[in-house]
Amino acid sequence: MKIVFIGTVELSKKALEKILEMDGDIIGVCTQKKSNFNSDFSDLTPLCKDSGIPYKVVENINSQESVSWIRALNPDIIFCFGWSSLIKKELLTLPPMGIVGYHPAKLPQNRGRHPLIWSLILGLKKSASTFYFMDEYADSGDILSQTDFDISRSDDAQTLYTKVTRIALSQIEKFVPQLVHNNYEKVPQNHAIANTWRKRSNMDGKIDFRMSSETIYNLVRGLSKPYIGAHIEYKKKDIIVWKVKMIENKQNNIESGKVVTSCKNSFLVKTCDGAVEILEHEFKELPEIGEYL
Repeated sequence: MKIVFIGTVELSKKALEKILEMDGDIIGVCTQKKSNFNSDFSDLTPLCKDSGIPYKVVENINSQESVSWIRALNPDIIFCFGWSSLIKKELLTLPPMGIVGYHPAKLPQNRGRHPLIWSLILGLKKSASTFYFMDEYADSGDILSQTDFDISRSDDAQTLYTKVTRIALSQIEKFVPQLVHNNYEKVPQNHAIANTWRKRSNMDGKIDFRMSSETIYNLVRGLSKPYIGAHIEYKKKDIIVWKVKMIENKQNNIESGKVVTSCKNSFLVKTCDGAVEILEHEFKELPEIGEYL
C-alpha cells in the first residue's frame, strides 16, 4: 500500500515516525517550512531527508502543482494528519483508497476548529481521537478508527496533546495493517447530531474577571503551551497568562478584577464567585494590590 503523507504539526511528525517504524511504504510527503497558524508546527523535512523520502514543501495543497506532484507518485492512499485547510475534490478522488484525516474529537460531535482547545475551555470531561475518510466537508466523512479518552481536571493543553498523541499512535499501529490487508470498516457519521466549533478569535483568549473562577481556569489551561496562551489586558497591552489556581474567596463586598494580594511572582485577583491566583505569566512588573484588571 503506497502512502503519501500530508502534515505540518508535532502530531504529524510522531505519526510519520510511527508509520516508518512499521515499515509503511511512504512514497512522498507534503509539508510546510513554517506556519503562522499552527502553534504546534513541526518541520518534517529533516525526517524525510534522513529517511530518503521524496518531499514537497507546499503552501496550497490543492494547487495544480501540488496535485500533479502527488498524482505522479501514484499513491494508493493519502494520510492527512495535521493540516489546516480543507482538501478539494480533485485531490480527494485521486487515491483509490481515499484520504484518511484526523480529528481529536468524538465525531460526529465537535467538528471544526481547535478541538483540544475548545474541549478544555468548555470543561468537557470526555472526548475521542478519530481517524476518518475525508470528504469535501470538514470532519464529516466515514470513521475508520475512534478511541475515547478522559479529560481530567488537571489536564492542560500540553498534557492533553501528549495524551491524544499517544492514543493516535496506538490507533495507527492497529489500522494501518487493516488497510494493507483490506479488512477495515467504515462507519458513517450521524450528521443529525453533529455540531461544528468555530475559529477562535483573540477575544476568546481574554481573561475577564467577571467570569467564574472555573471559567477562567478552563480558559487558561485550554490555551496553555503549545498554544498561544490566555491573556489579561493591562495598561493597553495583552499580557500572557500560562497557569492559574482557583482560590476560595467569600468576600462578597470586593468587586471582580481587584488585585487582592501580591507575593513574589504571583498575585490574587477577585472573580465573580471567588478568586484566582495568577501563577505563571509574562508580567514584567506585577499589578499592585488594590489595582483593577
